[in-house]
Amino acid sequence: MERGHEPLKGYWSLPGGVLEVGETLHAGICREVLEETGLVVRPEAGAEVFERIMCDDGGRAEYHYVLLDYVCRVVRGSLVAGDDVSAAEWVKRGDLKNFRLTDGTLEVIERVYEKRKRAATRI
Repeated sequence: MERGHEPLKGYWSLPGGVLEVGETLHAGICREVLEETGLVVRPEAGAEVFERIMCDDGGRAEYHYVLLDYVCRVVRGSLVAGDDVSAAEWVKRGDLKNFRLTDGTLEVIERVYEKRKRAATRI
């Protein structure tokens, strides 16, 4: 999905957002994905945990995010650009390099593919 607002407006990234007070992680994942993509999902596995610290022009931390990426299965719905999104589309893995991705997004996706490939060969 292409981010429709700052920070990183115009960059493509994975759906995400802020948990609401008292909201479980599972519920927050489902809500954010639905709001941003129109898809109802079932979170299946944690994929990645990392921090993103973005500094202002003076070098001071302006944004500090702790990101928890999850692999989810689509249960129902049709992909549409939602509330904070300017565009949403399904992209073939090999075409991801043609998108202006946020730092780390491609690496997270590639690591998920590799983990799943290794798990499938162990069966």
